[in-house]
Amino acid sequence: MNTNTPLVVLSEDDEKLAEILQKQIEISGMDVRTFHNGSGTVEFLQKETASILLLDINLPDIDGFDVIKKLQNSHLEIPVIFLTAFSDEYYKLKGFDAGAEDFITKPFSFTELIARIKVVLRRTYGRERDNVSSNVTLCDDDFEFCGAIIKPSLMQIIFKNGNAIPIRRKELGILKHFSSNENTILSRRNLIHNVWGKYANIRSRSLDQYIVKIRQLLKENGSGANALRTLHGIGYIYTTKSGVPDMTRREYADTFDVML
Repeated sequence: MNTNTPLVVLSEDDEKLAEILQKQIEISGMDVRTFHNGSGTVEFLQKETASILLLDINLPDIDGFDVIKKLQNSHLEIPVIFLTAFSDEYYKLKGFDAGAEDFITKPFSFTELIARIKVVLRRTYGRERDNVSSNVTLCDDDFEFCGAIIKPSLMQIIFKNGNAIPIRRKELGILKHFSSNENTILSRRNLIHNVWGKYANIRSRSLDQYIVKIRQLLKENGSGANALRTLHGIGYIYTTKSGVPDMTRREYADTFDVML
């Protein structure tokens, strides 16, 4: 799959329709990953980065509204277009209230579908250009982290082993904030305020999950995962100084500046 090509995730329980839709979307120049239930869709998006989600409401396990709710609970941000046979205004309003970008009622033409996908992608990436996170834009210069090169413009981290891995917006924001504050202890509150925004309602546990994922990514690709340290009861620090991992919490606090 070309990392510069939009990835469309299609969640549609009608397998014949899904097959036709996938072929039409691929002909238009986009990559597609298809699922026939909500659980598989959510599981994939919790692990991978996609450009847009085409979502049926009437799925066999959980409905489309529950899919959106699960993604939001996991702090996953992806534009959604509902594809559904439900034409009642009630469902349209419920879809938009849930956060959907568009609502297309079956039957529809493939030309219309492709056009609407492109409109949503332009609108979404236009918004994201200056709002990748509170502290990063897609126009920012590349920067280094643990020997890897972070490319905001491509939303990628490129490792010395040649692997180019897509990263999510908040992961990019976290890496940027650590890189800009090397050898400084950062409290959880400081990280959340700088990456999510001052008034963001984000739990520390959610931040911890992002940190775990970043460490795992660094470890799997041979970068210095130990340079990103958790100081229990204090926060985090990114430092490449030798001998630091053996310090106690008290020695960290005495040695490095702290940003609360």
